[in-house]
Order: sequence, then C-alpha cells, then structure tokens
Amino acid sequence: QVQLVESGGGLVQDGGSLRLSCAASGITFSARAMGWYRQAPGKQRDLVARITSGGSTNYADSVKGRFTISRDNAKNTVYLQMNSLKPEDTAVYYCHTTTTYYGIDIWGKGTLVTVSS
Repeated sequence: QVQLVESGGGLVQDGGSLRLSCAASGITFSARAMGWYRQAPGKQRDLVARITSGGSTNYADSVKGRFTISRDNAKNTVYLQMNSLKPEDTAVYYCHTTTTYYGIDIWGKGTLVTVSS
C-alpha cells in the first residue's frame, strides 16, 4: 500500500523557517518524482516544488529563492526547506507522487503551515 506521511508543519512568525518532511512507503521511492503542493483556504491546490528521480527541481515563482526541495533516497523521504516565510505561505502542504503503473496520483494527508504577521 502506497503511503505518504507529512510532518514538520506548525506556527511560525513572518520571516521564519520550517522544514517539512514526507516519508514514503509502498513505492520504489528512488524512481519516482516527488512534489509538494499547498492549498490555502478557499483556493485551489497548487504546485510548490517538484524533484525528479534524477534530482532536477522546479519551483513556483512565488517561492523561488526561499524554498528548497530535496530528497534522501536512503530514507525514502523528501524535504521542503522553507525560509523567509510570509503570511501568504499559510496553507496546508501536501506531499505528492504518482504510481509507477497508470500514473495514479498519491497524496499525503497534509500538514498545516501558519505564518503569523
């Protein structure tokens, strides 16, 4: 059974930092691209950052230069280091991947990040 479990969310002040983690099981982690998405209240879920199996990354324009996605294949874990956080970064952050066959979306349950001004 494929499972993604996020952790690391919380309350932080404007300008602060947090590191999110997503532990994966039930997949060949090293072969899968992994992503972080976020959804603020009343808004759609948007891509924040993505990392391929080869380590290539891409970021939403709003987080470039502030957030860094990385992966540890030995630990089946993907990270999102978030620096210089802003109140507009407040959202539930979700880990995402797809299955090897059929490309079915797999989502974690999410972790809440709240940035106070």
